[in-house]
Amino acid sequence: MSYNSEFRRSIDQRDDFWREQAQHIDWIKAPNTIWRALDNGHGEWFPDGELNTSDVALDANIRAGRGDQKALIYDSPVTSTKQSFTYNELRDEVALVAGALRARGVEKGDRVIIYMPMIPQAAIAMLACARLGAVHSVVFGGFAAHELAVRIEDAKPKALITASCGIEVTKVIEYKPLVDKAIEQSSHKPDACVVFQRPQVKATMQEGRDFDWNEIVANATPAEPVPVNANDPLYILYTSGTTGKPKGVVRDNGGHAVALTYSMKLVYDAKPGDVYWAASDVGWVVGHSYIVYAPLFTGCTTIFYEGKPVKTPDAGAFWRVVQDHKVNMLFTAPTAFRAVRKEDPEADQLSRYDVSSLKRIFLAGERLDPPTYEWLKEHTGLPILDHWWQTETGWAICCNPVGIEMMTTKPGSATVPSPGFNVQVVDMEGSQVPAGEQGQVAVKLPLPPGCLMTVWGDDQRFQNSYLKPIPGFYSSGDGGFIDDDGYVFIMGRTDDVINVAGHRLSTGEMEEVVASHPAIAECCVVGAHDDMKGQIPVGLVLIKDGATIDQDELEEELVEMVREKIGAIACFRRAIVVDRLPKTRSGKILRRIIRQIADGEEYTVPSTIDDPAILEEISEKFGR
Repeated sequence: MSYNSEFRRSIDQRDDFWREQAQHIDWIKAPNTIWRALDNGHGEWFPDGELNTSDVALDANIRAGRGDQKALIYDSPVTSTKQSFTYNELRDEVALVAGALRARGVEKGDRVIIYMPMIPQAAIAMLACARLGAVHSVVFGGFAAHELAVRIEDAKPKALITASCGIEVTKVIEYKPLVDKAIEQSSHKPDACVVFQRPQVKATMQEGRDFDWNEIVANATPAEPVPVNANDPLYILYTSGTTGKPKGVVRDNGGHAVALTYSMKLVYDAKPGDVYWAASDVGWVVGHSYIVYAPLFTGCTTIFYEGKPVKTPDAGAFWRVVQDHKVNMLFTAPTAFRAVRKEDPEADQLSRYDVSSLKRIFLAGERLDPPTYEWLKEHTGLPILDHWWQTETGWAICCNPVGIEMMTTKPGSATVPSPGFNVQVVDMEGSQVPAGEQGQVAVKLPLPPGCLMTVWGDDQRFQNSYLKPIPGFYSSGDGGFIDDDGYVFIMGRTDDVINVAGHRLSTGEMEEVVASHPAIAECCVVGAHDDMKGQIPVGLVLIKDGATIDQDELEEELVEMVREKIGAIACFRRAIVVDRLPKTRSGKILRRIIRQIADGEEYTVPSTIDDPAILEEISEKFGR
């Protein structure tokens, strides 16, 4: 079947198409109803189906005869450790951890927060929650205590699972003090905190609340998979919103398993037994979809890598992992390869390793810049495939559908819409704009399976954020265009969310932190272009009259405040003192123009500006 006919069928014969895909997973009770509309403008997939995600990921592979195949390989250059689990071993471990959680009172529908580094126990914890029908919420291990507290407050977890530390290159970061501080800050207190003690640091335990992972697992009775409804939530994953409070994206069990299984064939052409490596972190959506769930649903071997593209120990780290584990598909963010290219521009490291097992390289999470694309293509000789998706969608909105037909790549484009995603470029009224013209990139409702169901505890926010901006469509928040060949080009966010090294972060949230400094009268944070990370935040600040503080000292304090409240991941390192901010006559800050000035781009002075002279002042501050 060609891509075009498969795509058309997914739109025109939606129920038949997804009924067929649903047959590729093991249901406890197969669904009769494929799609049911709801009155919130959205709907639900496979509403009368029952399954268990942990069963689909593990037990189903054992039933299919893959019990002795490697399911997960852990490779940690920062601890010089390698470990692997067969499907049998992983299932047994998951069943014990699920039993240990059940003994602590965790049951179907309860939430569990997981705050862990890239160690196998993170995946085991996720699958153990799924086995019980509990809802996990993984929080990236680099987030500060405040960010963790906000998520505890929102999700109200029965339990929290953490490790004694994470390791960033050579730096050991103690997790337990951050967890203790976050629980202290939150009005909601988890009943239990399970701690995996790593050899690098021994965490201090609180009597009655904290439990040692190894001790409780040693005494646990294995838990069998608990049947859940297809629309019961599997996880909550928080993503930066345009306001300070993050949005808890809710993923269902049934649609998620069907969509991710389909995506492994469509996007990656992966088959049972393939070694699949998504070089990301379980704290992000890529880690959920393509380190843990999708490869296991498909019967692949997944790689769990605790290291960096460079400095662990060098720019050959990725190629070494490919060689050692005979990786067939590698998926990461462009930032990773920009770092490799910077340290090894002639790809000398690549020639040291046998990477002949590698069939394709996939990139997503941020715009794939043409120089990185060309460098990879030239030095590897492999297909370099961009795809575009979001935390909210859970899998690729646009891709090169290599599992159906390989299409010609165009640098700067994620190629074509995935079957199920009716992608259109529209104006704010929902009218299509002509080919080649920029507008809002949106998906005509309904969304396919696997996408978000709602925002945790706030369906109104879900509707306001995604369904109401453009009537009849899911609003992606990204702008772009579709060319004459139907290729989709994403040009960037239309709101104040920026993309730092493939991670979405809210400039609004950073502004709140900066504005809280006693010397600041007003501020604005924008995303400026950065060759390595894609975008980095830059703050423009006005100092209060009468405040006496050295500008360098102020910058240091602001950088430290953002690091403390959001975490080092924000990469906030620059705060420029200005006399005033460019505004419209109605008082709105002209953020887009500030961004253009920061990036050295041409800009048009808007007719609504209060005082055009200010733009010269801002340009001088940026050295333009």
